[in-house]
Amino acid sequence: MRIKHASLPIKRSALWFVASAAFTTSALAQQNPNLQIDVTGSRESSNSILTPTKILQGNELQDKLGTTLGATIGNELGVSQTGYGTGSSRPVMRGLEGARVQILQNGLSVGDVSAISADHAVASPVANARQIEILRGAAALLYGSGSSGGLVNVINDRILTTLPDKPTGAVNTSYDTVSNGRAASGVIEGSVGSVAVHVDTAINNNQNYRIPGNSTQGGPNQVWGVPPSEAPFTNYTGKLPNSFNNQNNLGIGASYIGKSGYTGISVERLNNNYGIPTPEGGMIEQSQNRYDFQHQTRDPFAGFSSIKFSAANSNYNHTEFGINEDGAYQAAALWKNIANEARLELAHKAIMGWKGTFGAQVTRSSVEATEIETGSYAILPSTKTNSNALFWIEEGKWGALQGNLGLRYDLVSQNPNLATEFVAPDYSGSSAPVAPSLQNRNFNLLSYSAGGLWNFANGYGTGLSYTVSQRAPSAQELYSYGIHESTATFAVGNSNLNKETSHNLELNIQKTMGKVKGKVNVYLNKFNNYIYGYYVPGESAGEGDELFSVVQAQQAAATIKGVEGELTHNWGNVGSGARLFADASQGTFDAGGNLPLQPAPRIGLQVAHQRNGWLANASYTYSFQQNRLASWEVGPTPSYNLLNAGLSYTEKVNKISWTGYMMVKNILNDDIRYATTPMAVRLYAPQPGRSLMVGVRANF
Repeated sequence: MRIKHASLPIKRSALWFVASAAFTTSALAQQNPNLQIDVTGSRESSNSILTPTKILQGNELQDKLGTTLGATIGNELGVSQTGYGTGSSRPVMRGLEGARVQILQNGLSVGDVSAISADHAVASPVANARQIEILRGAAALLYGSGSSGGLVNVINDRILTTLPDKPTGAVNTSYDTVSNGRAASGVIEGSVGSVAVHVDTAINNNQNYRIPGNSTQGGPNQVWGVPPSEAPFTNYTGKLPNSFNNQNNLGIGASYIGKSGYTGISVERLNNNYGIPTPEGGMIEQSQNRYDFQHQTRDPFAGFSSIKFSAANSNYNHTEFGINEDGAYQAAALWKNIANEARLELAHKAIMGWKGTFGAQVTRSSVEATEIETGSYAILPSTKTNSNALFWIEEGKWGALQGNLGLRYDLVSQNPNLATEFVAPDYSGSSAPVAPSLQNRNFNLLSYSAGGLWNFANGYGTGLSYTVSQRAPSAQELYSYGIHESTATFAVGNSNLNKETSHNLELNIQKTMGKVKGKVNVYLNKFNNYIYGYYVPGESAGEGDELFSVVQAQQAAATIKGVEGELTHNWGNVGSGARLFADASQGTFDAGGNLPLQPAPRIGLQVAHQRNGWLANASYTYSFQQNRLASWEVGPTPSYNLLNAGLSYTEKVNKISWTGYMMVKNILNDDIRYATTPMAVRLYAPQPGRSLMVGVRANF
C-alpha cells in the first residue's frame, strides 16, 4: 500500500485579521482616538528597496498567523502558497517554489524535507514566532545560494540576547467554526541572575473543514482525471475528507547574558498529524527534535563589531499513511532526515562608508525514505548532501546614495546510496521510464549581487539591483524514481542535470513619507538550465492498476517577469487607513510555453478604523483566472473573490492587555483554488468555506 502525497491550501487559526494583512496595529491597547493607523505593511529595513527585505513582527505578525508558514505570508506582495492543506503549505515567491525558496529558522536550515514535495509540512512552527523575514538579493546570499525566488527566515526568541527586566508573556486562544478548530498558544520569558529563560508552546486542533459547493473543480458533472486516462473520483460536499490537522510543539531556551555578548541553547519538539486531501486520501504523522546553539561577542577585536557562531541539529521524520480497502489508514512509507549546520559570521565596522559581514557555513544532511511493506527505497534512494560555503555582504551609504554588494561561493555534493536497486514499474506506452544512473555529483556555485538606491527627493527613492544566483540540483531532481501519489505522478530524476543559474534584475520606486505612501517593484528573472518536471505525453507508470503520469526532470532556458505594488493612505487624526495592492508574474520557457504552477494576478483593497480600543477592518481580494498554464496542466484555474471582515476590542486591566476579537472569513463562500497548488489537489480540494473565528489574546 502506498501513500498519496497531498495537502490543501488553507488560511486558518490566528488569522483573525486577514483584513489587516498590511496593517500595523501595535497601538490596539491604547485608548487614543487620534491614532494614525499605519497601513504600509510591516517594518522594512533601510535597504529594502535594494533587496527588498520584508519583516513581519509584533501585532502585525499575530494578525496574520495561520497554521502553516505559507498561509501566514501568502498575502504578501509577490508571495503565494502551495496550498496543500491545513497541515502543509509552503511559500511560493514570484512564481518559484520548492528548493528555490529556502526556509530557515533563526538563520539556519529548518532541517525538514518540505522542499521535496508540497505535502511535506515545513517543520518550523509559526504560532510563537517573534518575526518572519522575507529576503531577496544580497541579504539572501548571507544565508544560502540558489534562492532565486527568495528566502524566508522564521525567528523565535528561544535564545534571548538581552535580559528581561521583568517576567513577560502572552497567551492566545481561538475557535474557528469552519473546522471546529481550537487553537491555543503561550510564551513566557524571564531571568534568573544573568540567565534569560524562554518557554513557548502551541496547540492547534482542526477537524475536516466545510467546503463551498463541490470538491471537484467545475462541479460533480466535470470529469477530471490525473492522468486524463484515470476514472473520475468521488465528488464531495459539506466536510472535505482528510482535511484535518492536529499540531503541537514545545520550545525551551536559556542563555547567559554577559557584558559583551551572550551564549545560549534551545530545544524544540514538534508533532504534526494532518490529512492529505487528495481523491485517494491519506495522512502524515510528522515529528522533529531540534537543538540550537548560539554565541555572540560584541566588539571582539579592533575593526570588528561582532563575531557570531550558531549551530543546529535536527532529527526529522514522518510516516505517510494511505487508505486500504477497508477504509482504514495504513502506514506506507517512513521518511527520515538528520541535518547538521554551523555558521560563523564576522561583522566589520565602517571602512570608507562600507559596513559588512563575511563568514563560513557548513551543512550536512542525510535523507532516507523507506517503503514500510517491502523495506526498499520510497521514491528517492538514501542520499547524503554536503555543502561548504563562504559569503561576504557589504552595504554603504553616502548622502542620498546607498549601495550593497553580495558574494557567495558554495561547494555542494550529492552522494546517493550507490547500491540502491531501482524497481521497474508497470507502464503503458512505448517503453518503461529509464531510471537515473546512481553517481556522486559535485557542484561549484558562485552567486553575487549588486544594488543601488538613490533618494532623489525627501521621501522618494528609486533603486536598481542585479543578482546572479546558482543552485545545485536537489537529490530528488537527480535520483527520484517511483510513484508520487500526491501529485499523481511517477517521478523520474536525471542524474546528468547541470547547475541552475538565474539572472535577476529589479527596479524599485518608492514613496515613504506623507499620508499617501506607495511602492512599485518590477523584476525580470532569466534562467539558464531551469530545472522542471516534464510530463511525458501518453506515458504512465505505477504499480498494478495504479498508473500515473510520467514526469521526467529536465532543463531549459526560462524567463519570469512580474510587477507588484501598493498604495496606502492614512487619515491621520481619525485613526483610519486604506491600502490598495496588486501583483502579477508570469513564467515562460524561452522556446515557448508556460512554466507550471504560476500564480494568478491579484488585486485587493483593505480598510481599517480604530477608536477607543476598538478596531474594525475589512479586506477584499480578487484573483484573476489563470489560463496561462503549462501544456500538461488541466485548467484554467478559476478566478475567485475573497472577502473578510474583523472586529476587536482591547482593554488594559492590571498591567495585562486583553484583546477580544472576531473574524468572518470568505464571507461570500466562494470556491477558492490556487494556481500554485499541484493539480492533483487543486482539481479536487477547494479552500474552506465561510467561517467565523473568535478568540481572546492577553499580553503582560
